[in-house]
Amino acid sequence: MAILRNKNITFSLILMCLIVVSPIANAQLGGLGGGLGGLGMLLGGLTNIFNIQGLLMCSVTGTVSTNNATAVPPFPNAGIVFQCTGQNVSSTTTNANGVFSIPTIGLPFSPSTLLSSGCRLVVTTPLTACNVSLPAAGLLMAPLSLVGTAAGDGLNIFSLVPGAFGLVG
Repeated sequence: MAILRNKNITFSLILMCLIVVSPIANAQLGGLGGGLGGLGMLLGGLTNIFNIQGLLMCSVTGTVSTNNATAVPPFPNAGIVFQCTGQNVSSTTTNANGVFSIPTIGLPFSPSTLLSSGCRLVVTTPLTACNVSLPAAGLLMAPLSLVGTAAGDGLNIFSLVPGAFGLVG
């Protein structure tokens, strides 16, 4: 109890505990504190999260063909890049089932700007990696479409999906 009698030592211990615990709390939030290390929420900042999800199939259109009696397999381990205004923003790889997800936090775009500025997905893996009879030249590219939004607690979550993929080049 002698340590609690000295107010300076008590204050210092409490301050030290707060300093140690603060980064742990921020890490549990995933660093989504408004873009300013937690201060963004205090200043009224909103964090935009763009979540792009889709399925890539092993075809020239990247989708399942309804005119074809042959089942189109998924495109596993394909590299996908999210590009805006010609710049690579984020990238991912499809899983064994051709499924991909690209969560992107803190882009300086509004959804309308993102959709109108030519943001797109580019498949960087050649089509021959999944089927040698497909063209070796060119890349699959797809525009993005907004399919849903959710907002709350300082976060805006925008769900996006690729439009029809097309072979370019």
